[in-house]
Amino acid sequence: MSTPDSFAAKHSWWGVLALALAAFVFNTTEFVPVALLSAIGESLAMQPTDVGVMLTVYAWAVALVSLPLTILTRHVERRKLLSAVLLLFVACHIVTGVAWNFAVLVIGRLGIACAHAIFWSISVSLVVRLAPADKKSRALGLLATGTSLAMVAGIPVGRMIGEALGWRMTFQVIAVAAVVVLLLLRFTLPVLPSEQAGSLRSLPVLLRNPTLMCLYLVTVLVVSAHFTAYTYIEPFIQHVNHASGSRITFILTLFGAAGIPAAICFNRLYPQQPERFMRGAVMSIAACLLILFPCSLSIVTLSVHSFLWGGAIICFGLGMQAWVLRLAPNATDLAVSIFSGLYNVAIGAGALFGNHIAKDYGIPWIGTFGGMIAGLAAAACWFAFRARKPRDGVALE
Repeated sequence: MSTPDSFAAKHSWWGVLALALAAFVFNTTEFVPVALLSAIGESLAMQPTDVGVMLTVYAWAVALVSLPLTILTRHVERRKLLSAVLLLFVACHIVTGVAWNFAVLVIGRLGIACAHAIFWSISVSLVVRLAPADKKSRALGLLATGTSLAMVAGIPVGRMIGEALGWRMTFQVIAVAAVVVLLLLRFTLPVLPSEQAGSLRSLPVLLRNPTLMCLYLVTVLVVSAHFTAYTYIEPFIQHVNHASGSRITFILTLFGAAGIPAAICFNRLYPQQPERFMRGAVMSIAACLLILFPCSLSIVTLSVHSFLWGGAIICFGLGMQAWVLRLAPNATDLAVSIFSGLYNVAIGAGALFGNHIAKDYGIPWIGTFGGMIAGLAAAACWFAFRARKPRDGVALE
């Protein structure tokens, strides 16, 4: 008779890989507009920076619905829930792919945002649950690899499809990819009853954890800082470096490619020194943002800078997810949904702030202002770990 552990050892990695592929699709669709701002703006007679507000709407919609949808679906069997989420995802991509004006485009993106909110609220705890007991950080690393591949392949390929066939076709292709992911998840995941999802009764317990609250604040600051610059990286490179379309695609690919070595670094370094790992990631992001403008004057320095910046933000996301799981072992889905909601509040805030900086000060300043916010995050991160109590537990293996 097989035990749950033997089942995990034989079968769970296929489920983890399928979830990583789902992460690839979800992250591709979230950020591919960054690479299509100019094309969408031209098609809809809008400025690229104004189209960027769409990222704010998407991100804040995710933030608004993450906690309510996580609570509403907390008793739903997870494979069934993922299937419903992906069906919604596909339907809304079809709407997005035929959008004839900005309002219809935003409506389609709002539906995708609801699917996104549920997926990221449950996927982190699911990969940890599916993995063997001593391979949990590796499972998180594989999920992050899906995110990285979205940057390496999904976003650049989405940009190329958009340039060749129109930006609407990019979203239709993503819908087809989501259908493939849905079938893979149905075949590879076992029945997964909801576990340790948490409820509203768990919320006061989470709010009384000072380390967790400080790390949530760090998340808001770091992600706002990052997206102040990253949201407008395409027009920024065009303006500062005067790079061609192919060079911009190359830079975006380099940024995403850094996620793969970042996931390897996480697997090797985080379990031994989780606090130092997090502080290093936050300080690296701050430094990359502050030197974005001078590094962008040359394609060589911009390439190196983009690789380091991309690795730092992936390291930050991985480390923060691991800390959230560590600090909220009895309400993982609820804690991750709050993390996901705050992350998306910060994406929207960063996109909005970057739009303000680009209009009022000029687009070359987006990195400098983002770097100042990230500096505050570094100070908050130092304080969070300085005040941490030993009873918080041990890091993931």
